[in-house]
Amino acid sequence: MYSHLQKNDPQIYELLKKELKRQEEGLEMIPSENFVSLAVLEALGSIATNKYSEGYIGKRYYGGCEYIDSLEGLAIDRAKQLFHAEHVNVQPLSGAPANVAVYSALMEPGDTILGMDLSHGGHLTHGSPVTWMSKIFNFVRYKTTPEGLIDYNHIEAMAREHKPKIILVGYSAYSREIDYARIKTIADKMGALTMADIAHISGLIAAGEMNNPVPLFDVVTTTTHKTLRGPRGGMIMCKEQYAKQIDKAVFPGLQGGPHEHNIAAKAVAFKEALEPSFKDYARQIKKNAKILETALGATPMKLMFGGTDNHLLLIDVMPMGLSGKNAQEALDKAGITLNKNMIPDDPRKPMDPSGIRLGTPALTTRGMKEEEMKEIGAWIVEAIEHWQDEATLARIRSQVKELTSRFPLYPELA
Repeated sequence: MYSHLQKNDPQIYELLKKELKRQEEGLEMIPSENFVSLAVLEALGSIATNKYSEGYIGKRYYGGCEYIDSLEGLAIDRAKQLFHAEHVNVQPLSGAPANVAVYSALMEPGDTILGMDLSHGGHLTHGSPVTWMSKIFNFVRYKTTPEGLIDYNHIEAMAREHKPKIILVGYSAYSREIDYARIKTIADKMGALTMADIAHISGLIAAGEMNNPVPLFDVVTTTTHKTLRGPRGGMIMCKEQYAKQIDKAVFPGLQGGPHEHNIAAKAVAFKEALEPSFKDYARQIKKNAKILETALGATPMKLMFGGTDNHLLLIDVMPMGLSGKNAQEALDKAGITLNKNMIPDDPRKPMDPSGIRLGTPALTTRGMKEEEMKEIGAWIVEAIEHWQDEATLARIRSQVKELTSRFPLYPELA
C-alpha cells in the first residue's frame, strides 16, 4: 500500500503509515468511525477524482461524463434499493452540508424547525446557537425526559405552540429507537414536514435492525461513513415531490462539482450493504453494544437514556471521580479511542464535559464479538478506575495490542 506515495512524498507516507499502525494496534470505539473495505479505498483513490461533472446525470455542464453518469446512477439505484427511497441525491460532501441543503430547499429565512437539543443527543446542525443556520432559521429544541427518553407528547405540545415548518428527528448521541410513525402523525396534525437525520444509524436501518423512516418521511439525510461503512460523505433521500427542490439546493445552491471518486466509493459500500453478510454485521454491532452496556452499567457510572438500542452508549463518568476529558485521555493511553461528550443538561463545558461516548461499529468490522466485548468492557472500567495510574494504563495498552493482533485490520495486506 502507498508504494508511489513512499517514493514521491515520504513525509506524508510516514504519517499515513503511523496512522495505519495506530488504527491497527488500538481499539477504535468512537461510534461515528468505522473501517472501510479495500474495495471502497480503491474506489476512493480512483481515476474518477480526475473528472469534473457539475450537474446531474444527463444534464452535466461538462463533456466526457458518460461513464461518470453510469457510476453515479449505480450509487443512486443501490441507495434506493437499500432504503426503499423514491429519490436519492448522492452528491452532498458530508452530513452537515446535506442538512443545510434540506433547510435551504424547503424553508425560508425565519421559518421554524423543531429539533433535539444538542446536549440531549442532537447534532450541531439541528439548531445549536453556535452554527450559521441558527442565525437564518428559528430552531426550537426539545429534550429527553428525566428518565432519558423522547417524550412524544411533549414534542406534539411544542409543535402546537411553535408551529414548525419541519419536525426533525435523528441524533448523534441518543441511543434509543425512534418512533417515526408517531412523529409523522404529529407532523400531519400540524401541517409540518418530516425530516430525519440518520447519520449514525443508517447502516443498522439498511440492514433491517432499526426502524426505517425513509418510506414515511418527506426527507431523510445521512452520512455514509458511520455504520453504513462507506467513505466520508453525505446523502439525501426524499419523496419524489421534493426531488427538484433538493437537487437544486445541493447544486448549484450549495456545492459545485461533485466528488465522483467519493460517489464511486459510496456505490461500492452500498453494494456491500446489500449483501446478506451485512445484516449479520449490523446484528452483531447491537449485540456487542449490549455487552458493553452490561459491563459499564455494573459500575457507578451512569448510562444515559437507560442503555442502548443501537451501536452507541453515552455515559456519565463523573460518579467515578473524573471528567469525560480525563476519561478520554486515560483511555487513549490505554489504546482505547473514544470521545468526551456532553450529557443531557451537562453542568460542565463542551471541551471538558461530564461524559464519554463510545460505540461498536469499528470493532465489529474487525470481527470482534461478545467475548472480546466482555474483555474490553473490563479494561474500560479498570482504566477509568485507575485513570491516574500510568503503569495500569500501560499494561492495558499491551493487552489491547495483543487482542488487536488477533483481528488484523486488513488481513489481505498481511
